[in-house]
Amino acid sequence: MRFIFVMDPVERVIVDEDTTYALMREAEARGHRVEHALHTDLFVEAGVLHAYVRKAHCTDRRERPIELGERERVEVEAVDAVFVRKDPPFDDGYLWLTLLLEHVRGKTLLLNDPQGLRNANEKLYAMRFPEVTPRTLVSADKAEILRFLREVGGKAVIKPIDGHGGEGVMKLEEGHMNQNAIVEALTRHGTRHAMVQAFIPEVSLGDKRILLLDGEPLGAILRVPQKGDLRSNIHVGGRVEKTTLDEHDRRIVAAVADTLRREGLIFVGLDVIGGKLTEVNVTSPTGIQQMTRLDGVNYPGRVIDWVEAKLAGRA
Repeated sequence: MRFIFVMDPVERVIVDEDTTYALMREAEARGHRVEHALHTDLFVEAGVLHAYVRKAHCTDRRERPIELGERERVEVEAVDAVFVRKDPPFDDGYLWLTLLLEHVRGKTLLLNDPQGLRNANEKLYAMRFPEVTPRTLVSADKAEILRFLREVGGKAVIKPIDGHGGEGVMKLEEGHMNQNAIVEALTRHGTRHAMVQAFIPEVSLGDKRILLLDGEPLGAILRVPQKGDLRSNIHVGGRVEKTTLDEHDRRIVAAVADTLRREGLIFVGLDVIGGKLTEVNVTSPTGIQQMTRLDGVNYPGRVIDWVEAKLAGRA
């Protein structure tokens, strides 16, 4: 089969961490043709989506993990699957990419679906499932935010709607001398919405990342924050531990699964703290390599198994 991975430049790949790299390596090991493209390599002419791609070879070398072949022009409709793995933020370039991919909807397998990617802001999307999320407010108004803070007990977490990787996530405490400054900074003095969620004390125990494949749990890891940090993201120093799904996790999965499937969001990462869903990651969910090492299971293989079965009409 022939797969295109639309992603960031290969120089940014971390060979023993990146989920995208693990999927590429597994596909290549099975004999599939794996190709790399930047989002700017896609273009439409006369209603036909094209891409400039380069055949990719995974080397497992830290300094040069992916070697690229010569540039080649292809019609994307002729490719078996496109893995949309461009990292956040979901900016103008990401938006244009999803609109271009609409030209091959129903012709090429897309992971994840471009319309689903546009609809699923990774912060706001969780609010579609209030029965499994912490109490949440989205507002640009300082008075509303301070009112909410008071009503949830004086402690909350505030974060930018377009943030990623833990960027801009802060603890907000009623009466703290930086209370107003934090709200003003995150809302840019009332000109930009921010998300505020009731503080979950269990955050100190870790943030569970659950990877879903077509609405079913693939596996999970627990990301534990380093001392003195609210955030548990791996790239800001969070420690990764082995974990399993509990009854709260299964309730969350059950709440979101049908909606994710319906919107073509096949490979998704759920962030869960204290049994509450805090974010739904759809752009380029991570954690599969860490999960594989901790559990001793070839999780990238299970993803490629699903893709192969889907293309063969068995999934």
